[in-house]
Amino acid sequence: MISIQSKVHIDSIKGVELLDFLLNCTDEQYQAWWPGTHLAFHTVERRPDHVGSVIYMDEYVGRRRLRMKGIVTEFVPGKRVVWQFKQIVRLPAWLVLVTEDKEAGVTITHTIQAGFPGMGRILDPVLRLYFTDEFERAMDEHAQAEFPMLAAMLRDM
Repeated sequence: MISIQSKVHIDSIKGVELLDFLLNCTDEQYQAWWPGTHLAFHTVERRPDHVGSVIYMDEYVGRRRLRMKGIVTEFVPGKRVVWQFKQIVRLPAWLVLVTEDKEAGVTITHTIQAGFPGMGRILDPVLRLYFTDEFERAMDEHAQAEFPMLAAMLRDM
């Protein structure tokens, strides 16, 4: 299993605000969050409790453009959301956002996990062709930059 993780603390917002934004934002709001880097993020199919909802995302992480759908596989209001990536079929890759409210704001743990279950684990080294050290650095830089920008945007809304 490959795991790429970043932790970011931001002041003056709570986990519920951050996760509610991500589960309900429009392309226009997503683009305003980080113009030129965040291109699209919207719900394609909405479920009442969010589990099973499908989102579409399109953004740059470093020099790489990421375009994919994500299916909400787990949701704990204000605490945690998990999207499984999908390109025609569900991929063995997930984005996990966990928030921990603090007195002065929230700490966000942003984790990308990828790996095959069971005997399929022997294929995990192939995933390293995509999840390179360069991508890991770019993803951390991206997370460290984007969440403080989101907090500022949400304060101004």
